[in-house]
Amino acid sequence: MPQRRSARAETIDIVSIVPRQGPGGIIAPSCSAALSLAVAELNSATGILGREIKLTTIDGGRDPNEVATEVGALLATGMVGAITGWHTSAVRRAVGRAVDGRVPYLYATDHEGLRDEHPGVLMVGEHPERQTVPAMAWLRAELGVRTWAVIGNDYIWPRQTVRAVRANLPSPTDLVLERYVPLGTTDFTDFLSDPILNAVDGVLVLMVGADTVRFNRAFAATGRDLSTVRLSPAVDENVLLSAGPTANKNLYVASSFFLDKQADEARQARYTAHNGEFAPVLTTFSASTYEAMHLLGRLTDRVGTLDVEALSAAMAGGVILDGPGTRRGFIGNQAIGPAFLARADDVEFDIIDRL
Repeated sequence: MPQRRSARAETIDIVSIVPRQGPGGIIAPSCSAALSLAVAELNSATGILGREIKLTTIDGGRDPNEVATEVGALLATGMVGAITGWHTSAVRRAVGRAVDGRVPYLYATDHEGLRDEHPGVLMVGEHPERQTVPAMAWLRAELGVRTWAVIGNDYIWPRQTVRAVRANLPSPTDLVLERYVPLGTTDFTDFLSDPILNAVDGVLVLMVGADTVRFNRAFAATGRDLSTVRLSPAVDENVLLSAGPTANKNLYVASSFFLDKQADEARQARYTAHNGEFAPVLTTFSASTYEAMHLLGRLTDRVGTLDVEALSAAMAGGVILDGPGTRRGFIGNQAIGPAFLARADDVEFDIIDRL
């Protein structure tokens, strides 16, 4: 009588962390839908290392320690093979401590560029020195944007990103105003009424989801959008749609995951077929989560294991992978691909240059 294979041998559980509440909540439906498509595509072939993927989604919009506790409990079952998702750096750092290199953890959004990550954390999202910093240099060279104000949420990603920005500006005095507000802020009067804002050429916006939406609406209502550039590494089509076309003038965004309408037409068709006609829009952020899942599939196919040390050695050894969007290599734990600058065009992006 043939032996029946165990469920553990036949499947691999992957945990997806996306915010179902808080300012990032407007991003999550698109990310979850894109992840679902990626899982279906991988499972239609060989899954991960010949095992069918089962996706477990948890709410990354809660307190970081609460998210980390749930991840720790899931890891204790011995069933989790990897972790991914779109969530804040504060959540990532708490989860990274809980994971502690036991399974690969693919972080799928931009981050602050610190080098003290726990083993196994693979940065799929962009490093500020490969995204925000060159975007600011482009705006200086092409549009004469020299002086900046910063408005950011008050946690590690905005604060550490500004450190990277300041270190790369031609002069420290080019950054003339810097404010941080709690996640969930609805009133930006203090920042928008500061007279120093009248002297800047650009505003760097380092906020999450709905906070960015509310800020962009308030900024446009002052009329500053007609003469002052805004730049953000953290805006997708959901943010543009939520803010509305009148809030998106002179708004520039840097990313490695913009969707090319012609090149990505087939992916969009698969996305609609998988998720339905009324699925959340496929966006820049959801493209990053989609690519993170496929990157895990290609990396494990190449290395032949989910072992964190073996995967890290492959990345350090210069492995290059062809993803669904572009070819990516690695510098340490950072996935490297081409970054682009786009200008908001109503509620879409017009890609204007490669950074």
